[in-house]
Amino acid sequence: MNDIFLTLGIEAWKPVVGALLLPPLPLLLLILVGARLMFRRRLLAWLLILLGVMGLYLACTAAVSGLLLRGLTKPPPALAAAEIGTLKRAPRTAIVVLGGGRQLLAPEYGVSNLHQRTTERLRYGIWLSRETNLPLAYSGGIGHGAKEGATEAEIAARVAEREFGRPLRWTEGESRDTSENARRTVALLRKDGIEQIVLVTHDYHMRRALRNFERAAAVGAPMKIVAAPMGLPSSTRIEARDWVPVASHMQVTAIALHEWLGYLAGA
Repeated sequence: MNDIFLTLGIEAWKPVVGALLLPPLPLLLLILVGARLMFRRRLLAWLLILLGVMGLYLACTAAVSGLLLRGLTKPPPALAAAEIGTLKRAPRTAIVVLGGGRQLLAPEYGVSNLHQRTTERLRYGIWLSRETNLPLAYSGGIGHGAKEGATEAEIAARVAEREFGRPLRWTEGESRDTSENARRTVALLRKDGIEQIVLVTHDYHMRRALRNFERAAAVGAPMKIVAAPMGLPSSTRIEARDWVPVASHMQVTAIALHEWLGYLAGA
């Protein structure tokens, strides 16, 4: 599916398609269609309304959003201390942080800034770099349909150096999505003789990112990809309070479905 978008030159439509397919819009449409049918097909109308309301309720619970995130994205475990210790002695290895969005203007700073989830990825990448003494790369340009301005890579380079005191060795600022992250970053690092990439991104994004990087690394000189997911939950146990709806869990549900659809589409 992703290749079809690229072939037709309509990859900028991807954010629109995502908004149409992910909650809450489909669930709200169910309710509206049900309301429209109320005086003509009462049983079907109530069924659609109940499905929409139940879907909204479940999507806003930590229990369901967490199950969807783990079940659909299948994140690998975090790097263990022993694995981090092994990376300290790894030759021709680089840490790569994947972009996750930017803020074109942060009024409090007066300049562009990284999205919160992007800052989290960069922070973990810098921590890993300090722990292992491995060089650091960042991959992220301007996403499909986003406004022109500073690229994520440019912002990340500024933040890494000024706020964390850890300059980036490489920056890749042309990619617009995960597939392009992989192709452009692998090509960039391969020129400098890198043979292993430690890939940093959120747990829910890792499965899709790994597939793209492994696909890109399979072309040309051998290159190994090591998953370094971050943002994993400390516990997966479901408690009674996890069934209480909270608005923020709707975003987690949408993220899980977005990553699942992206994986199925080959993006």
